[in-house]
Amino acid sequence: MQNHAVPDFQLPATSGTPFKLSQHLGKNLVIYFYPKDATPGCTTQGVQFRDAYADFQTLNTEIFGISRDHLKSHENFKAKFSFPFELLADTEELACHLFDVIKIKNMYGKQVKGIERSTFVIDKKGVLIKEWRGVKVDGHVIEVLDFIRSL
Repeated sequence: MQNHAVPDFQLPATSGTPFKLSQHLGKNLVIYFYPKDATPGCTTQGVQFRDAYADFQTLNTEIFGISRDHLKSHENFKAKFSFPFELLADTEELACHLFDVIKIKNMYGKQVKGIERSTFVIDKKGVLIKEWRGVKVDGHVIEVLDFIRSL
């Protein structure tokens, strides 16, 4: 999927204004998919993006987090950890399927369908230029920031 234009999509966002990809042309976008609000790994990842947010902003880059949680859950998660970026609710798995992040995982001995932690960078023209799949949280945000700096 890398180096291809990303089809336009729209999702509910914590700002109350729906996110529409085409309305963000002209900026780099970091879109990260995470399994679940307020879980330890997802909280750590969100906090690390929060702490690096000003650095991304100076590089004309917006950050959006996406999970299958509903908007109310996102709003609570965002408020609790003061995330300066929007969280998008993909309850219908629209973006999840667009970016192919739904995987079968083993959880407590059962196979369940869930989001594989993944991050995507979309350039100012709406083209996917970098992807990370099966992300390990530690050090990931710095890796993404370094990539954006290299553009």
